[in-house]
Amino acid sequence: MTPTESKRSADLLRLLGVGFGIAVTIGGTIGTGILRRPGSIAQELGDPWLILLVWVVVGIYALLGSLSVIELGTMIPKAGAWYVFSRRAFGDFAGFLIGIASWFGSISAMAFGASVMGEYCALLVPAWTPYIQLIAILILVAFVAFHWVGVRLASKAQEVMSFVKAVGLLAFVAVCYAYTPNEPLDFSTTNKLPVQGTLIVALLGALQSVFYTYDGWHTAAYFTEEDVNPSRNLPRSMMGGVLLIVTIYLLVNLALFHVLPMNELAASKLPAADAIQRIYGPASAKAVTFLLMISIMGIINAQIMFNPRVLFAMSRDGLFHKAFATVNKGGTPGAAMLLTASICAIMILTGTYGKLSDIASFFFVLCYASGFASLIRLRHTEPALPRPFRAWGYPYITWAMLVASLAFLVGVIIGDPFSSSYAVGFLILSYPAYLLVKKLN
Repeated sequence: MTPTESKRSADLLRLLGVGFGIAVTIGGTIGTGILRRPGSIAQELGDPWLILLVWVVVGIYALLGSLSVIELGTMIPKAGAWYVFSRRAFGDFAGFLIGIASWFGSISAMAFGASVMGEYCALLVPAWTPYIQLIAILILVAFVAFHWVGVRLASKAQEVMSFVKAVGLLAFVAVCYAYTPNEPLDFSTTNKLPVQGTLIVALLGALQSVFYTYDGWHTAAYFTEEDVNPSRNLPRSMMGGVLLIVTIYLLVNLALFHVLPMNELAASKLPAADAIQRIYGPASAKAVTFLLMISIMGIINAQIMFNPRVLFAMSRDGLFHKAFATVNKGGTPGAAMLLTASICAIMILTGTYGKLSDIASFFFVLCYASGFASLIRLRHTEPALPRPFRAWGYPYITWAMLVASLAFLVGVIIGDPFSSSYAVGFLILSYPAYLLVKKLN
């Protein structure tokens, strides 16, 4: 351990490189969604071409979005990502709003992941079923203890878990394609189901599910302050990571199409398990459960790394209590991590993470829109700021991404007004909360 690492300060440590950036992009994005959500998407759309189109469209969105985030991240290499960009472009209140939205949205996702992990533990050991909440909280405690050791260990663990996760998913694809189905893969009209309701509503529902599954494509931007060379590493990390994610997602969908007829896929709550059981029989379901648990571990590891850094950055800038702007000797913002994990545990105990998860896509896309808007504004207000990387296709691509994000937000509100009302209420309450924080600081 170097002298820099051994002292307590308010400075994060520059330890990370492109390998970690790719790993945290994959680990922070690929969770259980790709193994669970293809069934509900098939139920909504019923057409393999439409299903693939939705996954490709959101993948292109993530890839083009990464161009804007890379410019912002290399231009302002500070921890906090969306929060940092919004505050620099639009001031303290915008930064506070986006920071809190990002933080709460990710906490709900982390609580959901820990709870699902508890459920899978209970599947493997049925006697644990009454203790699912306790297991979920113990999982959080274990991750907090692990991350308290320091960034170096946590980053290496992320690299290992992301590698195992990617290999596991590719192995799943290979196993599926080694199987000869009774009904060969057919993209003709005979393999389609009627669209549930109107096509627009079905597409919006599918897009919302896929957006949630892709969230995390920007994760590497949270760590630019700790990257040894963000100008070189962030473009490689984000673009390489996103391309790998899109490839894996499309391959998994194609593998499911190969094994399961569309009507069975649409009726499945866990298509990956059903596909493996069709190939190897009921006893093989535990293999998918194990893969799901690895995926969840990787995403929780990433979330408990990046989410406290938002709170840390806000506290350092006077938009949260200064006690959370401290870093322990291993480079972890310890106080911010403890508060993040505590709120997560409360959500698990009260079950509120379920409702917050329903509106998490709203928060995530709001953050994306703020990033694109921030890039446009900073190009005008700070044109002389050093930009090691310039977003390709600016301003056309950036404006298109902003419009697409805002249109999606409107679509979510129209498609699910009940859940969206909670998100709108959050936005309204954020201003008095901001004023209170400013007064206390």
